[in-house]
Amino acid sequence: MFKEFCDFLCHKTQKFITVEINPPHGASIQGLIEDIRKHGLHERVTGFSCTDNPLAKLKMSGVLSAIKVQQAFGKPVIATMSMRDKNKLSLQSTLLGANDFDLRCILALTGDPAKFSDQPEVKGVVERDSTLLLSIIYHLNSGVSYSNKPLMPRPKPIYPFAVTNSYARDMKTLQKRMVKKLNYGARAIITQPVYDLERAKELLEIFEEAKSLSIRDTAKEAQLVLGQFPIVSARTANFINDKVPGISVPKTIIDDMNLASMDSVEKEKEVGFRLSKTIFDDIMKAHGKVHLMTHNRFDLCKKLIG
Repeated sequence: MFKEFCDFLCHKTQKFITVEINPPHGASIQGLIEDIRKHGLHERVTGFSCTDNPLAKLKMSGVLSAIKVQQAFGKPVIATMSMRDKNKLSLQSTLLGANDFDLRCILALTGDPAKFSDQPEVKGVVERDSTLLLSIIYHLNSGVSYSNKPLMPRPKPIYPFAVTNSYARDMKTLQKRMVKKLNYGARAIITQPVYDLERAKELLEIFEEAKSLSIRDTAKEAQLVLGQFPIVSARTANFINDKVPGISVPKTIIDDMNLASMDSVEKEKEVGFRLSKTIFDDIMKAHGKVHLMTHNRFDLCKKLIG
């Protein structure tokens, strides 16, 4: 399963689509699994991912959710692990346990600051940024713990993923961060949402340069997966562009959405979907590797994929 997943990822002509799942603020993910099945989404995608308490808001465990989703659909799931909530001991323990359940794709994140949490006086751990988790995975894949003590039995191969912003005033700074993550062993880097084809092409160009600058052999087959977050309202477009660091929404899209919102909610949704579908199709045609983020709008995912 994982070899085929990574073959699809690394093969330049193969289409690769993953869909992000946000676990619930509750004690079961079964409802989301049933919604995915209702829309037949599991038959249209390469795999899924599960988030880990985004914005430090309480959700069901991303790792345990990923195990259940993977078992439900028999497709690889990328489990997000945030540095915010775990120290080196907890990270290693979780990775080893997940490995026994055959959960072996891990997305390393530093994590949103604990100050955003909905839990009173919660404190972040954050022993280091996400490269610490990538380094831990590198050790485990070598058959040793982070303290270089042999693991018996040694874990099955773990496939590390990382993230990057999709925009920066100085794109060379973005490239340096890509190189750093590739040097720590990232097999793929998933971008923040991209909203125009030229930006996508620029990211692909600097990523290819980053691969050539990396000291790791694993970087040679590493891939960039372009994030997609569909625009469904003018408010969303303006918020993302103004308030979310590392993402840029073209002025033409913002103008179109603002004008549509002046007519009706239905017009706003119609224009938003048309723009989002165009971006999705353009990027799939140009690159073919996309990560969809829709806040569990699996009906919208189905429409975009077609």
